Amino acid sequence: MAFILRRRPALSTKHQAYAYQVDAIRLVKDLTYAAIFHEQGLGKTKIAIDLSLLWLENDIVDTVFIVTKKSLVENWRNEVKGHSHITPHILSGNRAQNSTSLNSPVLIYITNYETIAANVKLIKLFLQTCRVGCILDESQKIKNPDANLTKTFHEIASFFDRRIIMTGTPAANRPYDIWAQIKFLDNGESLGGNFDTFRQEMDLPKNTGKSNDYMRRLTTIHKRITPFTVRETKDTAGIHLPNKTIFNRYVKLPSWQMDRYETYRDELAYEYKIEGIIETDKVDSILKRLLRLVQCASNPGLIDGNYSLEPAKLPVLIDMCREFTSVSKVIVWTGFIENVEWLSKKLKEFDPVIIHGSLPMQHRNESVRKFINASNLVLIATPGAAKEGLTLTVANHAIFFDRSFSLDDYLQAQDRIHRISQTKDCFIHNLIANDTIDEWVDVLLTAKYRAAQLAQGDIDASTFRDTFRTDVSEVLQSVLFPQGSNEQ
Repeated sequence: MAFILRRRPALSTKHQAYAYQVDAIRLVKDLTYAAIFHEQGLGKTKIAIDLSLLWLENDIVDTVFIVTKKSLVENWRNEVKGHSHITPHILSGNRAQNSTSLNSPVLIYITNYETIAANVKLIKLFLQTCRVGCILDESQKIKNPDANLTKTFHEIASFFDRRIIMTGTPAANRPYDIWAQIKFLDNGESLGGNFDTFRQEMDLPKNTGKSNDYMRRLTTIHKRITPFTVRETKDTAGIHLPNKTIFNRYVKLPSWQMDRYETYRDELAYEYKIEGIIETDKVDSILKRLLRLVQCASNPGLIDGNYSLEPAKLPVLIDMCREFTSVSKVIVWTGFIENVEWLSKKLKEFDPVIIHGSLPMQHRNESVRKFINASNLVLIATPGAAKEGLTLTVANHAIFFDRSFSLDDYLQAQDRIHRISQTKDCFIHNLIANDTIDEWVDVLLTAKYRAAQLAQGDIDASTFRDTFRTDVSEVLQSVLFPQGSNEQ
């Protein structure tokens, strides 16, 4: 059932695309499915909107679903209205409203992943009545093949006449995260139908002797998905952004904080020794316990609220903010909601605004508005709540008070400031507590970054071989057993 509009809106775009965006559209417009893996900050939203207009204009589909994260729905609504002459409809948590909307002549729907899952029966019926193109924004949302959300999208994938996935970090956290995203496109044709097999092949090696074999296996990912994948980085796209420089600022913990850290470390080291090498099914539980060490190196008050002493990173952070806010606004990143609230009090002199996952969306949007347009000099945020879809180029300094084990969080957070419309050189500052888990996190993220670059085709095997850290497990051992004794 093709919808008939009384007055069909103009399907032209309001703004000219960059050459690399036009190239991406040209490469994927005739494909049944494709992946757009352009690096963060290169305008994948514009590509998606122009591609949707092309599909509609050429009568390839009757309507388009743009599926994104809840926090980005309003941003997408504004982008579609800003780049096209179409007023999109929002599919939300109101099922009756959704039913009415799906029985209306709508050209572009915007919704979030959870709404699709909650209305899957209704969506299935709709997909059988007309031709629908689907664009999954931030497709790493379905990276876990065991999650019910992912299973739902795999289940309905074949009902879409066109399928596009988009993310700048398809394999950032772990190379095998790409499998479920690609399965939405080709039902396992290119990367195989068995996730466990793929995961075993593409997981980080547990010893240094297997790095060459690992390199060879990673290289196959890019080769297997190249026929339907386009990717540009800021360098290959010819976008001349200001320089981005990364600094590691090392901080010595005071004795009281180091004593607390060592107590937690030794408890974990004992458990780690019992369990031995981290096995796949124990990774999550081990990492949760390692995260306790990250908290202790950041702010022991996260673990024990009785601590009122000043942790080592705080005075360093305050000094940096005082220095940088004389010429720029500053973003402070932390992985912990409690840290956001705590730091907002400690940095009160800068009139900070905050974003984290426990705040209502209206509050988060207001914080962004104030940071961009008002006199508030500092934004304190968690990557999970603010790492995607935001352009925060009023700042050119970003300080990571602490970092999680997620490369996706780290890269996406960096690129809130290093993107199109930035006019100043950008500076990324990592606060690293000496002789703590922070040093291992740095090694881990570096290894993940190189693995992701090779899997995505950003670097060749020679560069990977020269720069990949093969000693991730060994560094973790040294962090847990600093005396080098296996008898602990």
